Amino acid sequence: MAVPAGRLLPVPTGLDLVDAAALPEVVCTVWSNVFMTANLQPGETLLVHGGGSGIGTMAVQAATAAGARVAVTAGSAEKAAFCRSLGAEVLVNYRDEDFVERLHAATDGRGADVVLDTIGAKYLARNVEVLAVNGRLVVIGLQGGRKAELDLGALLMKRAAVIATSLRHRPLGEKAAVVAAVREHVWPLVEAGRVRPIVHERLPLAEAARAHDVLEASSHTGKLLLTA
Repeated sequence: MAVPAGRLLPVPTGLDLVDAAALPEVVCTVWSNVFMTANLQPGETLLVHGGGSGIGTMAVQAATAAGARVAVTAGSAEKAAFCRSLGAEVLVNYRDEDFVERLHAATDGRGADVVLDTIGAKYLARNVEVLAVNGRLVVIGLQGGRKAELDLGALLMKRAAVIATSLRHRPLGEKAAVVAAVREHVWPLVEAGRVRPIVHERLPLAEAARAHDVLEASSHTGKLLLTA
């Protein structure tokens, strides 16, 4: 199968090909949304929902390397602790803690400058509530539904923005621009060991069904890799 050259990345120095396969999708997702779209700046606070996921673990590393303060939601103490090891400072167990209260307490009431959200409708109102003035909410997933009521007055008061994006349906030129930015900004961090692929488990392709079971149970941290 032929692939446009602009969508290819070299294997970073120091990684084998299989572990390197855990990088392109999550790095391109994080870089395009958190940095190119939401324009996260050093010193700002990023809230990542699902900090123990493949996207979450990459967002924590990239934002920390960029000088931002990172908060995460996670479903267990173990996942939260792992996020801390990657650089997250504010850890919220979403099963028994309210992330809005925790973020406001941790930021002296300011909130999060950027929120990276894979949940969608279920978290929309609270995501807007947790945003700081001039905050940016980037929705990249709909695990919690597609439709919710949005308080436009809250957005106006905060001069905040709600943005929904995806990589899959972008034109080829936009995808190539994302890949080029990742190669310029993130690949040096990978080769320096400051950002790394987080691989929960390698599974043979014949065990793809088991991989889906692990994902649905949310018992993994980072990525699952299927190998031929």
